[in-house]
Amino acid sequence: MTEKKKREKVTAEITAAHLTEFANEIGTKLSMDEAVAFLNRDGRAYAMWKRMMQAGEEYIKLTLERDSRVPVQLPASDSKRSRLAV
Repeated sequence: MTEKKKREKVTAEITAAHLTEFANEIGTKLSMDEAVAFLNRDGRAYAMWKRMMQAGEEYIKLTLERDSRVPVQLPASDSKRSRLAV
């Protein structure tokens, strides 16, 4: 796992290499060319992107809902003022 740091965005991707690995896990062989063709057939890449975005949105909403009762202490800014996010 990479080191934790302040992030302003999260980028997720599924590559042809991931597809070949997933295929192996279910006992199917898939070449890189086949994986690329799979991604680009019938709008699959866009459909996958939409589902990933929906899953991310759902995760964020559930997490915010769960954590909404717990105040979050923000790190002090350059002006050294403390802030509290609720």
